[in-house]
Amino acid sequence: MNTKARIIAFYLPQYHPIPENDTWWGKGFTEWTNVGKAKALFKKHYQPRVPADLGYYDLRIPETRKAQADMAREYGIEGFCYWHYWFGNGKRLIERPFNEVVGSGEPDFPFCLAWANETWKGFNHGLQNRNVLIEQLYPGIEDYTAHFYEVLPAFKDKRYITIENKPVFMIYKPLANAEILIFIETWRKLAIENGLEGIYFIGHNMDFTISDHVLQKTGIDAINTVRLNDFLSEKKSFSRKFYKRYNKFFRNNVKAYPYATASKKFICPLIDKKENIYPSIIPGWDHSPRSGQEGLILTDSNPELFEKHVKEAVEIVKNKSDEHKIIFIKSWNEWAEGNYMEPDLRWGTKFLEALKRQIQK
Repeated sequence: MNTKARIIAFYLPQYHPIPENDTWWGKGFTEWTNVGKAKALFKKHYQPRVPADLGYYDLRIPETRKAQADMAREYGIEGFCYWHYWFGNGKRLIERPFNEVVGSGEPDFPFCLAWANETWKGFNHGLQNRNVLIEQLYPGIEDYTAHFYEVLPAFKDKRYITIENKPVFMIYKPLANAEILIFIETWRKLAIENGLEGIYFIGHNMDFTISDHVLQKTGIDAINTVRLNDFLSEKKSFSRKFYKRYNKFFRNNVKAYPYATASKKFICPLIDKKENIYPSIIPGWDHSPRSGQEGLILTDSNPELFEKHVKEAVEIVKNKSDEHKIIFIKSWNEWAEGNYMEPDLRWGTKFLEALKRQIQK
């Protein structure tokens, strides 16, 4: 492989209408609805954010999906990790873009899946509805088997990303339910029965102290670290002193902190250098389009600071075997969370250019 780093970007497939969102939020709702209604909450708050080269796209359109893949490839990204929604009892949501990618064979660009195994609530998906919209269930082996066969065609696709000859499958919350251990055991057994060498399970969003015990307890093979809030831990959560220090210039008591401060904690050399620990690089964060004043905001992210962050991550993985030099980007297109690599009107392709310089120079 002989690569400096394997960059895999999380990909949100939400940019097309579905009946459930029509019911919950109104006819035609997509993630662009949240993005478009965003407002600045304090002086110099970068909102709203407007997409540039790719525009306000609809992921039902094959040309859009191809344009995304071509752009990602041009700047050194190996593949997309599509968020995958299976709520139990066969219930899926926003699956159409990925299903069409698998079914059509286009774009010819590597991919894998990340199971977003959490209950949807109104707060997490825009507006002010805090009721449960759809609950994440773990009904048992029959459902886990149906789930496996639903994604088996993707696992057998030549584009599917593998580690140790096994298709990669990420679980967003591997500790969410004791049934997940059974789910993993079931899938490993089914994988062998269906001609695969197994499944390579990665736990996501596990930014606590990593140990062999944690890996054993979850039944996973590797961990993707996401340290979005780790810079707060030194101050024992949201201490008044820390809050006032960084929020004194902001209005409305918004939780807003400098990206320059937060990004120093995104990489932990002692942990992320391990072979089966995969760090994340984060271009920015602003949850306010979804959650208003209650959302965490990292201010003043820019390509220069991001490039320093990328450089540190690449340095951390350089001594790993080529197959495990994996870095996840959070994210390719999470516009309503303020973390995306796609061009916007302010920065154009500068974040992508910063990434490419560090992984291909």
